[in-house]
Amino acid sequence: MNRIATLAESSKDFDSVLGLQDTLDVAAQYTRRSRHWGVPCEAPSATFAPLNYEAGYAYPLVVWLHGRAGNELQLRRVMPHVSMRNYVAAAPRGTVLVSQGRAGFDWRQHREAIEEAESRIFHCVALAQQRFHVHDERIFLVGCGSGGTMALRVAWNHPQRFAGVATLGGSAPTQFCPLRRVNEMRRLPCLIATSRLDQSYPERRVCDDLRLLHAAGCTVALRQYPGGEQLTTAMLADLNHWLMDLVCAGVT
Repeated sequence: MNRIATLAESSKDFDSVLGLQDTLDVAAQYTRRSRHWGVPCEAPSATFAPLNYEAGYAYPLVVWLHGRAGNELQLRRVMPHVSMRNYVAAAPRGTVLVSQGRAGFDWRQHREAIEEAESRIFHCVALAQQRFHVHDERIFLVGCGSGGTMALRVAWNHPQRFAGVATLGGSAPTQFCPLRRVNEMRRLPCLIATSRLDQSYPERRVCDDLRLLHAAGCTVALRQYPGGEQLTTAMLADLNHWLMDLVCAGVT
């Protein structure tokens, strides 16, 4: 089985990957560090440093948006399946609490929530840039499920700020004119990854999104997988290949 477990399914495995016992303490630790680095912190966020980090190398930055009922700490479980060496990564917490018992959050497509999401994403970018050597023109926005929808939304709102955007099991946003900057969006590579039987993002909706983006002249890559899981290790491995193709091609 190659799916990524939710926070509630495997807290033991999560702690072993993270290397710490109390995830709530970790969230508080990130908050304290954010203040120490001089970045205003309105919500907890997480960062990920690659193995054998080299301060003299400008790393690509992956900003990860978790799916429904997740939180920013999912980053430490996801990145080992993407790459342990290729990227600096950061993750903000979702804007809406949906599961208080296990600190689960979500991203909502309302005007105020979109503005808050943008603020949290750019806070994470600034935080990563202060802590690590990040290539300013190789910042990628990636999300799962509702996080993928928000990733598309924010990247399309600010196409000049990102080198690419990817959604894993998250449909394209529809409200509030998401394609209003279509001329600038055409230079922004986009990856859509989905499972054939994923009921939250059915094949019919995938086809509708592809037709819309192709009609707009956008650069879109589609990866489709068997089964019905929203997020799998195969998706994350392919995400790494897609990102590195852009990095090695010198996308700016």
